[in-house]
This record gives sequence, structure tokens and C-alpha cells, in this order.
Amino acid sequence: MVAYGAEQRVRVPALRARWLRQTFVHWPFRPQAVQALLPRGLVVDEYDGTAWVGFTPFVMADVRPAAVPASLPGLPTFAETNLRTYVRREDGRDGIWFLSIEVACPLMLAARAVGAPYTLGTLRVTTDGDAVSYTGSRGAGRVSYRLDVRPGDPVQPTERDVWLTSRWRAYTRRLGLLWETPVEHEPWPLAGAVVDVLEETLTAAAGLPAPLDGPVVHYSPGVEHVRLGPSRPLVP
Repeated sequence: MVAYGAEQRVRVPALRARWLRQTFVHWPFRPQAVQALLPRGLVVDEYDGTAWVGFTPFVMADVRPAAVPASLPGLPTFAETNLRTYVRREDGRDGIWFLSIEVACPLMLAARAVGAPYTLGTLRVTTDGDAVSYTGSRGAGRVSYRLDVRPGDPVQPTERDVWLTSRWRAYTRRLGLLWETPVEHEPWPLAGAVVDVLEETLTAAAGLPAPLDGPVVHYSPGVEHVRLGPSRPLVP
């Protein structure tokens, strides 16, 4: 069994939330192609010599400051979609680098203050029986996606599954500095998934070439206890 719990406690979170109905679509790339998109101070993380880029649409539910109870009516719940890759700092600490973040909630644009690449878009997550459908578009629709999946049976995660899905900090860049945002939640419950439709222009818009192979896909019903810590600048 592979251990995949959070690497640290976020004792004083800035935000709490639930991440629900999340699909992980991962493509392999040559490391040089991904490294070209990273800022100074970050090196592409590799698994068996390959870089990976993840397309991860989900529902961000009950977003609130740490002191606000989840039972409070009217908490924001909205769709979000990340295009992300995996990186390491010079000291070896790994994390996520976001190539783009599409979001349906204007409040999240405040995270641009620390360099998070949020873009307001038209996003939807819908279900029909066991099937889950994600659609989104940015601006006039030149950047868009559609993903239809049918979740399968739960899986016991392999080492690669954990490497792809379980990361505990995100890096951004703003004002010439790297910023780190820690995250804590319970392990992802993962299942297999069959893709019925996958159309997207996010990867091309980010400057990526064609991937080396087809995608690796997982589905998760979600995690209920997400704690996002305050972002802090990293002094060189």
C-alpha cells in the first residue's frame, strides 16, 4: 500500500472548502517542453524521466474563511478547472505550478495578488446518472474544453497515481518572488474513469506541444476537509 496523506498540517488556514467531483486527466510530455514554461527557481518534476501535465476540472464547494462554519447558508460553490504541472524548488520541495486556472467565481480573482493565473470563464459541471460532464470557455470562447467521463470502480492507488494526484503546496510568482501556498486534506479516494468526450484547447493556449501519449484518467468523488494556508513569499 502506498502512503499518500498530507505532508504537513495547515494549522491556521486562510480558507476552507470541499473539492468535489474531480477528474484528473494527465498527459506525458518531454521535460524540456514543460521546463520552457516555468519561471526561474522552479525545475520540472519528473516521473521515470517524463514530465506530466494535468487537466483537472472540479467543483469548489462551501468556500469560506477559517472561522466560518460550513453550515452557514449561501457559501460560494462554483466550478473551477486547473491546467497544472509538477515542479521542485532548488531545495527539493515539490509542488504544483498552474499553467492556467479557469473559474466561475469572481471572488477567486483576488488570488491574482500572489500570481495565481485565475481567469473568469463560463464553466459548468453536470451529472446524468453515473456520467459527469465538464464544459468551460474563456473570453470569447477561443479557449475552451469539454470532458465527459463515466467513473468506474475504486482503485488502490499505485505509486504513480499518488505522484500525480497528491501534492501539498502550490507555487506562484509575483513581484519577482516565488510564493508558496500550503494545502491539507484527506487522501483522494480514486476511481478509474472512461472518457466519452475530451476536447480542449487549454494545453495549446498554454504553449504546450502535442503530448507523448494518450491521457491517464482518474475520477474522485472529492475531499471534504480542504485547508488552504496563507500564501507566503519565498526569500531567495
